[in-house]
Amino acid sequence: MAGAGVTRVVKRCEEAKENGKLDLSECELVHVPDALYMLMRNTTLETCNLSANVLRRIPAKLAIKFPHLTELHLSSNHLSSLPEELRHVSGLTTLDISNNHFDTLPQVVYRLEALRKLNAEQNGIVEVNVSRLKAITSLAEVNLQENPLTDDVHNQLLEIRVINVLLTPRDPELDAVD
Repeated sequence: MAGAGVTRVVKRCEEAKENGKLDLSECELVHVPDALYMLMRNTTLETCNLSANVLRRIPAKLAIKFPHLTELHLSSNHLSSLPEELRHVSGLTTLDISNNHFDTLPQVVYRLEALRKLNAEQNGIVEVNVSRLKAITSLAEVNLQENPLTDDVHNQLLEIRVINVLLTPRDPELDAVD
């Protein structure tokens, strides 16, 4: 991270101390900087936005240091997994993992009991444990559009009535080409 990038991160951390909303989107981060935890100590974060960076992993430390998050935005990175420690963020209601490299929903997602909104649009997700997804009683909306879901998973998701599930409509002609 170049000098201007460091300055941007520090400035945004200072803003987050005031409002509890950390926005480190579009900071060209390749990893979550350790300095973040020092800068944000004694701060209760409600929202963390790490979207539009080049992150390949989210450290377990993020979930441990910020257990009061209600929103976590991780869209448009290079993620293919999430740390299991995220399950300790018991009040997490919104999780955005869209535009990443997931091929399945991370197992920890099924353990987020307060989750209301999940955006996993535009990944490579083929498999979803639909019964475990339905077991998240707080879940109101799941966006799985633009994922190559298997026909079986797609059909199971269409049958869910209590959760608003957003899916890309099937095109029989295009599906026949595959």
